Amino acid sequence: MNKVKRVILIVLDSAGIGALPDAADYGDEGANTLLHIGEYFNGIDLPEMEKMGLGKIERIPGLSPDIKATGSYGKMAEASRGKDTTTGHWELAGIILREPFPTYPDGFPDEVIDAFRKEIRRDILGNKPASGTEIIKELGEEHMKTGSPIVYTSADSVFQVAAHEEIIALDELYDICKKARRILTGEHGVGRVIARPFIGSPGNFTRTKNRKDFSLEPVDVTMLDRIVESGKTVYAVGKISSIFAGKGISKSNNTVDNMDTVDAVLEYLDEMESGLLFANLVEFDMIYGHRRNARGYGEALMDFDRRIPDILARMKDDDLLVITADHGCDPTYKGTDHTREYVPILLNGKMVKEDYNLGVRSSFSDLAATITELLGVEEVKNGISFAGDILKS
Repeated sequence: MNKVKRVILIVLDSAGIGALPDAADYGDEGANTLLHIGEYFNGIDLPEMEKMGLGKIERIPGLSPDIKATGSYGKMAEASRGKDTTTGHWELAGIILREPFPTYPDGFPDEVIDAFRKEIRRDILGNKPASGTEIIKELGEEHMKTGSPIVYTSADSVFQVAAHEEIIALDELYDICKKARRILTGEHGVGRVIARPFIGSPGNFTRTKNRKDFSLEPVDVTMLDRIVESGKTVYAVGKISSIFAGKGISKSNNTVDNMDTVDAVLEYLDEMESGLLFANLVEFDMIYGHRRNARGYGEALMDFDRRIPDILARMKDDDLLVITADHGCDPTYKGTDHTREYVPILLNGKMVKEDYNLGVRSSFSDLAATITELLGVEEVKNGISFAGDILKS
């Protein structure tokens, strides 16, 4: 099967659609990002995704379940252990992790911190789980006085390094993170090392958009590798390239702002001939989910929804649009962490069946199996393709 020439895969970072059966194991029983945002607004206005069938997957206030969807729709369960960005995206690309990435609820052990101090020739501050905005409030002034970078983590498998841009220049901060990445392998192989630069003065610190992620290389072949090996291209927008450590990427634009990301998708659609355009809209998670800002999250969803017609207008008859997510981050839920949820999947294009319910898929990797089949490239190891189910005969 090779009927689709280009796939546009857009990940609404953290837009989960209901707690998975094992959510209680993660402390996430009852989480439902999209439902609870709809409830917060007393009915949210997402007419484009409503047409695609979002309200038929979950009874989200404001979205009708009684329309004829313009494409196919369903939801996917995460088969991997974990609820972080890397795990979710890797599974979307065909890798199922049987063991979760390591996390550090009590901070990193001495063997890691001592090696890190030695490598960077500086002391460190922090070394504990924390909100990124709160820890710079707490330790930013001391950091400015001492020059010691702030190290912190979260419920995710991350080693984060915060530094004021006037105290530690960006290039040095990135170099510090590269050194951390080399240390954090094996049993301490966290999913991502993240540079978290900030500016401002005590009491008025602000994180900048110069964040940079340093991910582990994927542990197996992904659909990105298969597509590039076939001679087609993989264009990455947002943090996709960093999530896959640059592997299987032909060209990338590391946008941060959601609307800049959509703009980059449109630009790539004008030049890309065949393959996969893979984009992540990070602000849903980074700006609104973790900060438990339901209003901001909902408004960002509505902003994206208004841009969908721009994407559809650039699509050709043999293009496929896929909208999905990588995990949840319910802004109405307790804490500030990701939530273990199903993710929605909306598929649209001239060749896609209308009003077709895919039901519940057992793994995100079903999408990788589907995309590789539709593009006519070698399959990945995991996933069950639904390509034959969604194409018009």
